[in-house]
Amino acid sequence: MTKAGRKWVSLFALLWAMTSPALAQDQGVALKQDDIKAEPFKDAATVGTIKKGDSVSILKKQGGWLEITAAQGTGWVRVLSVRKGVAGGNAAAEIAGVAGVATGRAGTGQVVSTTGVRGLGEEDLKGARFSEAELKKADAAAITAKEAKQFAVKGELVARTVPWLPAPKTTASEGR
Repeated sequence: MTKAGRKWVSLFALLWAMTSPALAQDQGVALKQDDIKAEPFKDAATVGTIKKGDSVSILKKQGGWLEITAAQGTGWVRVLSVRKGVAGGNAAAEIAGVAGVATGRAGTGQVVSTTGVRGLGEEDLKGARFSEAELKKADAAAITAKEAKQFAVKGELVARTVPWLPAPKTTASEGR
């Protein structure tokens, strides 16, 4: 190979190496307008806004949030605001894409819809930290028993007795 040929191959290899991480990111499309948050919390600072149809790069998923990069900024949006894939899909594909992102089953043919986050994962627990400000917010939201009763009366809620579940039966093989 000539010296000029080697230069072109080297240049191509360098460019490919620089763009490979970007190509490895999942691409997505905003299904609706949503705020881009600085952290994966509803009350976090807003750093931008995505609009329906905007293209985004999905960096990672944490609970019910996706970290994304869009033309409007980098940050966190709710998982149900973005569909994996590129723009221009039909409604059925959008629904399947949202369910796939939300459940982690994208592309498996096993679409499961959920209405909430499945709970805290190991990484969430490891990353947890005490926040006196958050504790004060929670304390400020507390109500008295009297206020709770007034709320129940206003909402026409009725008290019901629910029996306890029976104790599980043990077998000899369990050794209990």
